[in-house]
Order: sequence, then structure tokens, then C-alpha cells
Amino acid sequence: MSNTSLDESGAVTLPGASGGLRRDVDLLRALASPEARRVGGLGVTRLAEITGREKSQVSRALRALATVGLVARDPESRRYQIGWQLFALTAGSEEMHMLEEARVPMDALLTELDESVHLCVLYGTDVMTLVTQFPHGRRAPGLTAPVVPAHRTSAGRVLLSDHTDKQLAQRFAGVELAGGTPTARVQSVEDLAEEIRRVRAVGYATVDEELEPRLVGASAAVRNETGQVIAALNVSARKDRVADLDDLGRSTARAATTLSRSLGWSARTHGAAGLT
Repeated sequence: MSNTSLDESGAVTLPGASGGLRRDVDLLRALASPEARRVGGLGVTRLAEITGREKSQVSRALRALATVGLVARDPESRRYQIGWQLFALTAGSEEMHMLEEARVPMDALLTELDESVHLCVLYGTDVMTLVTQFPHGRRAPGLTAPVVPAHRTSAGRVLLSDHTDKQLAQRFAGVELAGGTPTARVQSVEDLAEEIRRVRAVGYATVDEELEPRLVGASAAVRNETGQVIAALNVSARKDRVADLDDLGRSTARAATTLSRSLGWSARTHGAAGLT
């Protein structure tokens, strides 16, 4: 017999947990809400308001969920977001196969460039980072928050690269795209569509201080056997460490092509979606 039990409301409780499993699911639902995605996560106070619980209870529950990767806390905003482990728990066989196959090309890219490498997926109008590999002994900058705005990142533009202009408009309806850093190129859906056309033309995306000052990055699409974009490989670095962003993009595209081929994608069948 397991050590689980029922609390007074009939919810399943776990040893050492601060509340019922049902209440923890309520927290996860709140973190998956449009509000949470729009503002980049929710703080303890807002989560307590939504769930009707005491802040101390919410804080303890979030710490417990964070220990197993179901939620993650942004160190700067102090907001909580959905963690990548939740994606892994609900992923189908294709996604799990991708996670397994990604190790070798990510290792190779890390060795080649000595910069942080990320495997990302689309999450509404945001990018969720599933796996990150950092250079040895150096925690490089990059997509370190679990969820970041898709339109501000090279990974997001790659993940949206198989969207039509109409699909882009539908996905970002009601989302404020203006603002960001002084160098942010995307201020509207039309700008985003133009960036995506550039991605299709060259086979990768780059950003230059558009998500954060002094941060640059490059991404390329990971495709499955049908040619669908299912993930993005991203490399992020301090600007002073990168001499040529296009070189970074080409290296990332080669690694993404390797991963795509291991997942069954063929340039001969589906066209040149990556660089060889």
C-alpha cells in the first residue's frame, strides 16, 4: 500500500506535500492560463488570489512542484511558470524520441561553439525551453527562463516558420507585440511575418539584443518525418563573444538538420528546410 491518503476534501495527498493533489493541479492550471502566458508567469500573490488559498500554502506548494520540474521560477521577475518536465510527462512518443535524439547534435554544437545550446518548442505565443546544455563551468546567458515571448527570439521565429500570415494573425490576436529593447525588429504581426519570410529564405533565424541587452542568438528548425516544424535548436551567447551571427546561424542549422534527419525528415522528400 502506498503512503498516499485523502484530505478532508477528498483530494489525494502525498507524503510531505503541503496540500492536496487537486489543489496543486489548480496551480498548474493557473500557470497554463492565457493570463500567465501573456505576462510571463504568475507570482505567489496572484496565484493565491486565483486559487483562493493562503500565500504561505501556495508558496510551499510551488516549492514542492519546482523540486520535480513541474514549475520553474524566473529569478528576475520572481514569477512562476510551467516547467519543461510537465511537457515531458504529457509528450507523445514523437516528442520523447526527439528528446533522446537531440543529445548527440546538441553535444556536438556545444563542443563546436562553446556557447549555451537549447532545445525549444512553441507554447501558445511563447517559447518553452525543454533542454539546455551550458559550456563547462560557465552558465552562459540565453533562454534560461522556461517561457519567453516567441516574437522576441530566434527560436520563436523558427517555430512559427510554417505558419501562414493568416495563422500568425490568429495566433497573436490581442497580443501586444510593440516595445522591447531598442533593437527589437518585431513591433507588429506584419513585422513578424517579414522576419519569418527571412527565416524561410536562409534556413535559420538570428536576433541581436532583441530579447535582452548584450544577448544574441541563432536558431534553426527541427522537423519530423512529415516535414512539420516540431522544435527549434537555439544557441545563445553574449554579443562580445560572437564575431558573425550568420556563422552562428549556419552552424545551428547544420545541427538542426542532423537532428531532423534522425527523426525521419528528408530534404529530398520535403525540400531544403535546413543547411547541409
